[in-house]
Amino acid sequence: MVRRIDHNKMGKSKKGWLNSIFHFSFAEYYNPDNIHFGTLRVINDDLVEAGTGFETHPHQNMEIVSYVVDGELTHGDSMGNKNTLKRGEVQYMSAGTGVYHSEFNLGDKTARFLQIWIMPDKAGHTPNYGDYKFAWEDRESRWLQIVAGSKGEAPIKIHQDANLYVTELKPNEEIDFEVGFGRQAYLVQIEGSSIINDEEMSSKDGLEAAEESLHIKALEKSHILVIEMKK
Repeated sequence: MVRRIDHNKMGKSKKGWLNSIFHFSFAEYYNPDNIHFGTLRVINDDLVEAGTGFETHPHQNMEIVSYVVDGELTHGDSMGNKNTLKRGEVQYMSAGTGVYHSEFNLGDKTARFLQIWIMPDKAGHTPNYGDYKFAWEDRESRWLQIVAGSKGEAPIKIHQDANLYVTELKPNEEIDFEVGFGRQAYLVQIEGSSIINDEEMSSKDGLEAAEESLHIKALEKSHILVIEMKK
């Protein structure tokens, strides 16, 4: 089963300094039929104006991954971590028993990033933070795994059986993504457009797949994220 989700029909928030698209129920957008997809709880496509950001606030018992699409994002937290990430780079925070953090765009242009929350395998993990500056070319015309579960081989590991991959395809380039028995995947067409299993995808659209592998053909240069997990 494959289902495309039109970004125009997703939840939205416009706060001036922050404009967001919500793939799942979040903040003022609530849809009882769209709370989560498997262990995937949140994907927010955030645009943060230069010189603004999220003031210090708490999180608990959630695996949080931020994928920077454009501009830069500066993270700070109560564990003493502080770092600035740019396009294609990733940060991870396991909120566990509780942590405070902030996210600011200290750059000179609007930043775009995907804020991804995944429910952990259990409550009460020790809070943790990590980031990784992947080389852009490692995702060109192939899948780059950026996040894995505890037994995986990606440099960022989370407390859940879930894997995150990204790719950038040239126009008319094709690639497959396997979704096996008992597995499912959520895909975000971050940039560009493509055809996926006969579904035409526009920038910022989402797609759900359950036990059905994906065949992707880029219609133009395409930047794509897939979150694969147990069903």
